[in-house]
Amino acid sequence: MPDDRREIALGARGGKRIAGLDEVGRGPWAGPVVAAAVVLPRHLTPRLRAALDDSKRVKPALRLELAALLSGLAEVSLGRAEVAEIDTLNILQASHLAMQRALAGLALPPDAALVDGNRLPELPCPAEALIGGDGLSLSIAAASIVAKVARDREMAELAEVHPGYGWERNAGYGTAEHRSGLQRLGPCTEHRRSFKPIRRLLEAG
Repeated sequence: MPDDRREIALGARGGKRIAGLDEVGRGPWAGPVVAAAVVLPRHLTPRLRAALDDSKRVKPALRLELAALLSGLAEVSLGRAEVAEIDTLNILQASHLAMQRALAGLALPPDAALVDGNRLPELPCPAEALIGGDGLSLSIAAASIVAKVARDREMAELAEVHPGYGWERNAGYGTAEHRSGLQRLGPCTEHRRSFKPIRRLLEAG
């Protein structure tokens, strides 16, 4: 379970405002990559502290509740990179761009950042990369939940514009339903053409 030991350690070096950064949407075949930056308040309720975890391990209903709670208690900012940017830059660089935009959207710049992953984007503050950070750091866990809820909501909205791929259920990941929709309908404007399954389909067509 995540805790705040890393936030405390950074705070001991003079960093009072620590932002957790995480992104959601590196693997899907469609839609943007979305990142969140979250600066948690110094004192969390025991219930919130116990509930925060890697978004993949939190049930959907609780994710929604936590995201709404965090929007009122914490400093929260979202950033994104669009499909065209993913295809132009590659997914890693697009993910870093989304994180940079999320951090830049905070009302005040943080003193330091904790970033999920093994590589750091260029940030205007000291930062530490944590592999599996959403399961280690409360701030990163909070960011993973906020980003996941925001992206899932957007993919459900995009499913209404581009029906037939099941994005309201699969969020753009390469499920059997999504593959079936691609075979019937072909790719749409929200598909990542640089991704191998989409590129192969276009080449075959």
